[in-house]
Amino acid sequence: MSEKINNKLLKLGIKLPRPADPVASYLPYVISGNLLFISGQGPFNEKGLITGKVGSDLTLDEGKDAAKECGKMILAQAQKACGNLNKIQRCIKLGGFVNCEPNFTDQALVIEGASELMIDIFEDNGWHSRYAVGSNSLPLGMAVEIDAIFEIET
Repeated sequence: MSEKINNKLLKLGIKLPRPADPVASYLPYVISGNLLFISGQGPFNEKGLITGKVGSDLTLDEGKDAAKECGKMILAQAQKACGNLNKIQRCIKLGGFVNCEPNFTDQALVIEGASELMIDIFEDNGWHSRYAVGSNSLPLGMAVEIDAIFEIET
């Protein structure tokens, strides 16, 4: 990992998790030209997968924390794909799904956990396009799932 990104992670107190293995028939990432596509990543902390519905089982802040954990897993997959995070030139897009109650409307605020992480790490190159969608269910009962697209140096 480059010293710049490594120092940024250390400064922010962020330790990247071990990249998760796929749970079905797909790749965790694909590189096409100068684009890196990261498949949807779930939120893992020291206790394991964060599950439940935001708005009933989890608060908005807990959902936002889960999205940040998804962001860490995205970065772990990107590091595995590229060898080091210094090869990332910019975060292009994040797509987020929030496992939530039907009347929950703050999906955008939940996905902020991952968006803020990308901006903290990559600064101006961390700003990205994004979507945030509510879902009645997600794989394995996870609270949040986020995918990403990065521009990388080739």
